[in-house]
Amino acid sequence: MRYLCITLALMTFYMVTGQQPQETYTLNTTESVINWKGSYSFLFSEHTGTVHFINGALYSSNGNITGGDFSINMTTISNEGFLEGKGAVGHLRNEDFFDVEKYPLARLVITNVAYYEEDNKLHQVEADFTIKGITKPIKFNAFVNEEKKQMTARLKLDRTLWGINYNNKMKDHAISETMEFDVLLQF
Repeated sequence: MRYLCITLALMTFYMVTGQQPQETYTLNTTESVINWKGSYSFLFSEHTGTVHFINGALYSSNGNITGGDFSINMTTISNEGFLEGKGAVGHLRNEDFFDVEKYPLARLVITNVAYYEEDNKLHQVEADFTIKGITKPIKFNAFVNEEKKQMTARLKLDRTLWGINYNNKMKDHAISETMEFDVLLQF
């Protein structure tokens, strides 16, 4: 009887206030991916690859995105054209860059979303991004495709803000501090 009363009270609240309960959209981790690109400062050359999600969710209320929480499996970082654990992939995974043995997870928590009212498809997203145990706020634009239940984003981050530095000063200066990410979230 107690649960029935609570349920009725919540339903009455939502009907009176016009608010809908928060909806959760679960990330499809097999179809979602982060494509990354790193380049050299003085060469016309780059490395590209992927990183995959462990889990994630997007939250909305009244049809508007209100937040999200995504966990990234850093042990899945790959580098196109290189064998698993060899060459550049080995450097990316060891303490030269991401130290995935010590920091196997990265996390992105959406803290605020602003809408471009014209079409309600383009959003400015604020989030806290944690990698290598360091959390920094970031901002980026994201595009929502409601029909496909997708969110896409392209962003650039300064890797040095998260302590992602090659442990060789001369070589570290040869690598651009900016990393690019092309993200597909499928729900």
